[in-house]
Amino acid sequence: MTKVTIPLTIIDLHGDGFHPVLDIIVFGQPYKAVLDTGASRTAFDRELLIKANAEAAIIASERLSTGLGTTSMESATAVIENLGIGEFIVPEIEVAVLDLSTINYAYEQMGHPEVLGVIGSDVLMKYKGIIDFGKKRLTLK
Repeated sequence: MTKVTIPLTIIDLHGDGFHPVLDIIVFGQPYKAVLDTGASRTAFDRELLIKANAEAAIIASERLSTGLGTTSMESATAVIENLGIGEFIVPEIEVAVLDLSTINYAYEQMGHPEVLGVIGSDVLMKYKGIIDFGKKRLTLK
């Protein structure tokens, strides 16, 4: 089993904690994503996926998603093939597709880069993720 180490950038939320951010590749394009152990599923922003020409991959869902500061929000899913997390490749993953524009607006106000979404515990569990904040890295296998 191959282990891959992915560097993390820790961003300061100006007195409101920290977020680990990593580089990902979706549909051959580079993005940033937050590593979120509190997210049960990986979730990407609807508008950014549409800009990446992935609209055809988005499927409406009957489920409502919870979290992200709300009790419920409309949800859809998308199947992403060859998701690159650093040098690690996830061959296929179904992600939640949500409106994450408020998160990106807040990041912009703090001078942080836009993020496509969050890498959640689904990826961390399946690929035996180990997060090392001291060394600023994520290991997947």
